[in-house]
Amino acid sequence: MPSTTNLKFGNDADDLVKPVAEKSNATPQQDFLRELEEEAEAPAHSTGILPSQELERQVKVTREIFAVEPIQDDQFQPASLDLRLGPVAYRVRASFLPGRDATVEDRLKDLSMHEMDISKGGVLERGCVYIVPLLEHLSLRHRTSAMGNPKSSTGRLDIFTRLITDHGTEFDQVREQYKGPLYAEVSPRTFSVLVRKGSRLNQIRIRRGKPPSTDEDMRRLQQEHQVVGSTISEDEICNGVPVSVDVRGEESGGLIGYKAKNHAGLIDIEKIRHYDVLDYWEPVYAPHRGGLILDPADFYILASRDPVKVPPTHAAEMIAYDTLVGEFRVHYAGFFDPGFGHPDAGSEGAKAVLEVRSFEVPFVIEHGQVVGRLTYERLTAQPNRLYGQGVKSSYQSQGIALSKHFKPFEMRFKLPRQHRG
Repeated sequence: MPSTTNLKFGNDADDLVKPVAEKSNATPQQDFLRELEEEAEAPAHSTGILPSQELERQVKVTREIFAVEPIQDDQFQPASLDLRLGPVAYRVRASFLPGRDATVEDRLKDLSMHEMDISKGGVLERGCVYIVPLLEHLSLRHRTSAMGNPKSSTGRLDIFTRLITDHGTEFDQVREQYKGPLYAEVSPRTFSVLVRKGSRLNQIRIRRGKPPSTDEDMRRLQQEHQVVGSTISEDEICNGVPVSVDVRGEESGGLIGYKAKNHAGLIDIEKIRHYDVLDYWEPVYAPHRGGLILDPADFYILASRDPVKVPPTHAAEMIAYDTLVGEFRVHYAGFFDPGFGHPDAGSEGAKAVLEVRSFEVPFVIEHGQVVGRLTYERLTAQPNRLYGQGVKSSYQSQGIALSKHFKPFEMRFKLPRQHRG
C-alpha cells in the first residue's frame, strides 16, 4: 500500500489566505463610524441562513471563510458558496467519519490506498470512494455553523458527494465555531468522471443561530406563495411541504424522465452542453398503465408533479430520504436557492428534478405519490442576487432537466395519448 506519511493538505500557515488579527490604527472616532456603518448594514434577522452578501462579508471582512487560492466571485450563489476541489485526491478503502477524537488526516493514514495528482485532471472511477481536500477552509464565529450538499449537476450525474470536517460525527454538518479544513467524500455511482483542481462538486450554506422553522411557518408560505403547487392542504404539511412525482408526462409528450446507462463513457465535469443524451441515458416514457417500477440497479432522473417556488426571503432543502414514503432515495442535491421558480426572479414555477435510486427491492411509484418533503428556512436578509437573476443558474424554469453537461434532448416522437394514462 502506498505510504501516506507525507500527506500534505495545504493547511500550513504559509499556504493559506488566512484570517489575520491586525491591530487597528484607526482613531476612536473612525472606529465608532465603522461600527455605525456595520450596524446600518445589519441583516433583517439575527438568525437564519446567510445570503450572498453576508457570505461575501465572511470572505472579505471577517475572514470566516478563506482559501488556499482567492475565492472567485462566481462561487457565490444566492444562499450558498461553491466549494472547489484541491490538487490531490485520496482513494480510500471505505467511507468514514473521523469521530470526535481524530482528524481526517489521521484516518487517511489508515484508510488511504493511494493518492492522485488531479491538479491538471484525474479520473474518479465509478464504484470507488475518494477523499479530496478542498481549497476552502472555515474559521466560524460564535453561533455560526454550516451545512454541505452536492451541487445540482453533481447529483444529476449520480456522484455521491458529502462534506467532511476534522472531528466530525455527521456528514454535511459543520459544527458551531469550527476552525479547520474541509474535505469532500466523492463516490461516482454511475459514470466515471474527470475532475481537476478547482472543480466544484459541492456547496456550503452558513447558518447563524438556530432559527425556528415550524410547520406553521411553512403553511403560511404555502398560503402566500404556493411554494409547491396549488392543491396541497394545510393538513398535508408535516415536517415540510410534500413533493409528489409525475409519471404521466402530460406536459412533455409522455416523457417522464431518464434512466442512466450503466456502462457509458467518461464525463468531464468542466464540459458544458457537450455530451449527447442518448449516449448516457435512456428516455423513460409514461407506462401504459399504473406506476413506474424502479429497479434497484438503476438511477433515474424524474420530475415533480407540481412546480416549486422558493421566495426571495427563504432557502429550501429537499429531505434526502424518508422511510415513510418508500424504499428509495430521492434527491442527492437538496439545496434550492432563494428565487428558484419564483416570479421575482423571472419564473412562473419550476419542476423539482428528482434524482432517484431504489434500495434493495424493485419499487413502484405512482403518479402523484409523495416522494419527499421540502423544508424552508428563513434568511437573515434577502440576497442581493436571486436564483436565475443576475447570477449564472442552469436550471431556472426547468422541466425534466439533465445536468448541464448534456446537449438539449430532442424527442424523436410523442407517445399516443392512450399510452400516457
